[in-house]
Amino acid sequence: MTGHDRVETVESAFSWIVWAFAIASGSLLLIITVIVTLDAMPAIQEFGLSFLTGTIWSPIDDVYGALPFIYGTLVTSIIALIFSVPLGLAVAIVTSEDFLPIYVRSPISFMVELIASLPSVIIGLWGIFVFIPQMYPLQLWLNTYFGWFPLFRTVTVDGFEVPISGPSYLVAGMILAIMILPTIAAVSREVLLAIPRSLRSASMSLGATRWETIFKVMLPAAVSGILGGIILALGRALGETLAVTMVIGNTPLLTTSIISPGYSITSLLANQFAEAGTGLHLGSLMFLSLILFLITLCVNVAAEWLVTLVGRRRVL
Repeated sequence: MTGHDRVETVESAFSWIVWAFAIASGSLLLIITVIVTLDAMPAIQEFGLSFLTGTIWSPIDDVYGALPFIYGTLVTSIIALIFSVPLGLAVAIVTSEDFLPIYVRSPISFMVELIASLPSVIIGLWGIFVFIPQMYPLQLWLNTYFGWFPLFRTVTVDGFEVPISGPSYLVAGMILAIMILPTIAAVSREVLLAIPRSLRSASMSLGATRWETIFKVMLPAAVSGILGGIILALGRALGETLAVTMVIGNTPLLTTSIISPGYSITSLLANQFAEAGTGLHLGSLMFLSLILFLITLCVNVAAEWLVTLVGRRRVL
C-alpha cells in the first residue's frame, strides 16, 4: 500500500467515524423525543390542543393547563434578552476595541466569562438573599408611580389583590440576564476580533470616527455571529431551572404585570416531577417537557433561518 492509499484510507475511516457520530447524535435526539411523547400521551389524549390554552393546574382535580407556564417561560426569557443583549454587546465592544489598556480589558473579559462557571444554585441563593431585597423597593416604586401601566400594576385574583412580595417575572428575567450575559459577550467579542483589521482601518481612513466604524462597519459585519450568540443565550434562558425556580415566585398567574410572581415550565417540572405519580399528572408534566422542547427547536430553526438570511443579504 502506497502512502497515497494510506492517506485515502485514513480519510475514509475518519469520514465514516464523523458520520457515525452525527447519526448517533440525531438518533439520540429522536429517541428522547419519542420517549417524552409516549410518556405525555395520556395528557395528549385527554386534553389535546386545549392543554396549550388551559389556565388551571390542579393535580387534586386532575385538571391541567399549560398557558401560565408557557407564558412565564417566554416572558422571563424576553426580559433576560432585553437586559443582556445591550450589556453583552457593550462588554464585547469595550474588550475587543482599544478603548482601554490591555491590562484592564483582560480582567473585565475574564470576570464576565467567570459568571458562566457559577452554579445555578449559587446565583439563585444570591438572588433570594441579596437581589430580591434590593429589587423590592424598586418594584414598589414602579407600582406606586407607574401602576397605571399594565407592566407595573398589581394583580387581583378572585377579588383579592396579590401584594408585591419580591419574587417576580422581572427578578427572574434579570437573574437570567446575568446568567446568559457571558455567552452573548464572549461570542460577540470573538466575532468582532475575527473581523479583519483592514476593514476597520479602511473605514477610519475614509474619515469615519471610531464609533461610526463600530456601528456602521464592525457590527453589521459581525451581525450573523452576534445573532448566533444571542440564540445560544436564549436557549439557556429557556431551559434554566434552579435559579428561576428560586426567584420567580412559583405562582401560576397569567398577567401582564412583570412585578407579580409567576411560574415557568422548568420551575414547575422541578417542583412537581418528584412527587408526580402515574396518569394525567405525570403525563401533563411530560407534555410540558415536550412543549419546551418544541419551543427551543422552533427558536433554533428560526435563528438558523435568520442567520442564513442575513448572511445572504451581506453577500448581495
